[in-house]
Amino acid sequence: MTRRVAVVGAGSSGLACIKCCLDEGLEPVCFESSDDIGGLWRFKESPEADRASIYHSVIINTSKEMMCFSDYPIPAHFPNFMHNSLIMDYFRMYADHFQLTRHIRFNTRVLQVKQRSDFSRSGQWDVETENKDGKKEKHIFDAVMICIGHHCHPNLPLQDFPGIDSFTGKYFHSRDYKAFEEWRNKKVVVIGIGNSGGDIAVELSRVTKQLYLSTRRGAWILNRVGDNGLPLDLLFNRVVNFAWKILPFGVSCDMGESRLNQRFNHRLYNLKPTHRLFSQHPTVNDELPNRILSGTVQVKPNIRRFQGSSVEFDDGSVVEDVDLVVFATGYRFSFPFLASHVVSVSDNKAALYKYVFPPELDRPTLAIIGLVQPLGAIMPISEMQARWATRVFKGCIKLPPVAAMLKDLQCKQEAMAKRYVPSQRHTIQVDYINYMDEMAELLGVRPGILKLLLTDPRLALNVLFGPVTPYQYRLRGPGKWDGARQAILTQWERVARPMQTRPCEEPKDKASCKWPVVLSAAVVGLAAYMNRNSLPDLLQDPTQLWARIRVSLPAF
Repeated sequence: MTRRVAVVGAGSSGLACIKCCLDEGLEPVCFESSDDIGGLWRFKESPEADRASIYHSVIINTSKEMMCFSDYPIPAHFPNFMHNSLIMDYFRMYADHFQLTRHIRFNTRVLQVKQRSDFSRSGQWDVETENKDGKKEKHIFDAVMICIGHHCHPNLPLQDFPGIDSFTGKYFHSRDYKAFEEWRNKKVVVIGIGNSGGDIAVELSRVTKQLYLSTRRGAWILNRVGDNGLPLDLLFNRVVNFAWKILPFGVSCDMGESRLNQRFNHRLYNLKPTHRLFSQHPTVNDELPNRILSGTVQVKPNIRRFQGSSVEFDDGSVVEDVDLVVFATGYRFSFPFLASHVVSVSDNKAALYKYVFPPELDRPTLAIIGLVQPLGAIMPISEMQARWATRVFKGCIKLPPVAAMLKDLQCKQEAMAKRYVPSQRHTIQVDYINYMDEMAELLGVRPGILKLLLTDPRLALNVLFGPVTPYQYRLRGPGKWDGARQAILTQWERVARPMQTRPCEEPKDKASCKWPVVLSAAVVGLAAYMNRNSLPDLLQDPTQLWARIRVSLPAF
């Protein structure tokens, strides 16, 4: 009998879960509370409760070759960094190609997911749902995959800002920001210098009277555009990652910070943090330095207090007549339909083996997919987690003993605490290449580079020195894709394609005058040396020098 799997959420992670279930012969049923796929990346004019929300201008920070699903490349003509509407186009193409939407029940909210009375034997779950008409249903599933992300519940720490109740302007969380028109010629303060805070500050600064960007710690600012105009994330390959792992942490940070300061001096721009480059999730923003340089954005320290329409900062400076404050202060995640003893969440921390499985369940039939904050794209990571989880559901892969899983979990938590500054956003951090390789090893799909060097050197060099694109994890093992090799060998063509929008011919070679000049200089120098004793007289009468040079030249 086919095992039925409940998938909660039809965002990027949910779509990957449906696809992986189908690949493994499982029967997925996806419950999506809205009327469409896309999750975080689906723009809506008005924010919806308990759902992720983005503003109209959002462009993703990871390039298309790094963010695509591993067996479905993004079309070559799509730009490297895509607007949210194009990401939605890609998701629809993916869902149509693999016929995923037939497995989704839209406008259906999950009310409760709980273990059945015989869970220790069957591993089954009772799932209660409610549709848009208020009709409730109960279902029995053999496994559950939760894909609701971690951008649903805004973190709004008003208790940390004395006097906020007296503020006469307007304030809201960044998830409620949609467009800039309303704030033309206004004074605006943005609190937080993560990716959302930086993007919103830059966008508003084009129309506001003045934009103030408040940050407690500062930040290292990365650019989407890397060396030679290539997407920055395509420049990190396996060799670079290996060097990063063997070098002392401080040396790696020194090298990275030096490169960033070559673009602009972070201390001069009042952005330099006290922490090291790799101790915080970096901020990616191409335009912030230009906005600061033009004075439309002023970087300020943390806010000390609000009083009426004025804002006082920790350095004692005060800004009067502030119209808007945007709290770009991150998110909290939770699983309200799960009992706390199944997955306990405290201070944005959840005890999950490899960030996927609750380690102490009697049966490994519950998987949390996409609950990570990667230094890289999340879509391939969610897909990798889903590929692994579905193999575990089928019994093809066995999880280690509980003690081993708890030890692994503790080691990860200690490593994270040692590396990162304390913050709610640093509880689910992973490094893209390291985590993908770790998961691929468990699944049996990690590329064998030594074997490739012997059997397919061209491909091996691309795997080793090229970007670690998701296709690498389809070269072998379960879920092997015949098109993976070609996708790797043509990835740079897809990078270049969207920028080739006009003919650009190489300049025609012109006759070079370099060698005649060099030869003439050599002749003059030789003549001067041979007549060095009479050189003062010759300089008084250059015609004599020219006559002697002509004697040395061949006749034409």
